[in-house]
Parts: sequence; structure tokens; C-alpha cells
Amino acid sequence: MSKFDPAKLKLTYFPPATPFKPVDERKYTFTHSDVTGELFLTIGYCYDFDAINMKLRDEVFAEWKHTMGQYTLTGKVFVSNGEFNEKYSMIRFHIFQKELPLALTAMVYGDRNFYMNHPWLLDSPIYVQFESAFPQFHQLIYYGTPRQYLTNPQHQYVV
Repeated sequence: MSKFDPAKLKLTYFPPATPFKPVDERKYTFTHSDVTGELFLTIGYCYDFDAINMKLRDEVFAEWKHTMGQYTLTGKVFVSNGEFNEKYSMIRFHIFQKELPLALTAMVYGDRNFYMNHPWLLDSPIYVQFESAFPQFHQLIYYGTPRQYLTNPQHQYVV
């Protein structure tokens, strides 16, 4: 796993989102630069589509959802919609699995003030939907809780 370096994280808020609100529909857009190693996190009511490289599609989206009395942090990553062959889709799937702990660590660390104001969310489940035209890569995977990523930023969550 790539190591999380807080100094490399660049955080942006889309108003009216703040470090403290909203909870419902709070959205995260995580991207990175392979060249500089910088990590980019946007927090808002909507995703930061301007930050996405439409050719690479290596972003991670996540949002807080309240369903059946429980909050969950629900993420999604784009593996393939048929534009990549099965072998390349498998590579993308495995890269996302390997790098998701880094992305989740950046999301939770970048929003740590939010968790100080909403500590009940620290033990909420995190699920990530891998979106793919190939059924073997179209999966919903459990990734632990925000607390795991906040208390040990170097933690590698085994999936």
C-alpha cells in the first residue's frame, strides 16, 4: 500500500459544505497525481467532476447515506463499462483494491474536524461499489469503519 503523507493532501470544500456540515449527502471526491504524488480531496454537496481525468477514471467517490436508521459511507470506483478489455479491467480492479485504503485514509483524515463534531459516524460501515461491465469485478466490498483510518493512517485494511 502507498503510505499516506498528510503534507501531500490538498483539501477543498464546495460551499455551502464546511468542516462541520452537512451530514446527509456529504460527498467526497478523491483524486491524485501520479507525477507529484499529491492527493486531492473535495468535500461538498456534489462531486467535483472538474477534478476527474475522464481518460484514466481513477477517482474515488463517496457519500454519507442514511438508510434504515443507519449512516453508511458509500463509495464507488469505476472499473470498466466495456471500454477496457477484461484483462485491463482486472488490473484496474486490483489496483483499486490495493489503493483504496490510501484513498479512505485521505478522506477520513482530511475530514477529521467533521468527525470531531459527529463522533457517532466513526463506527459507521464503509462500503465501496466497484462498477464494471464484467460481473466478476462488479462487487460491493466492505472496507471497515472511519475510525480504523483515523486512528491508524498507515493501517492497511485487508479485504
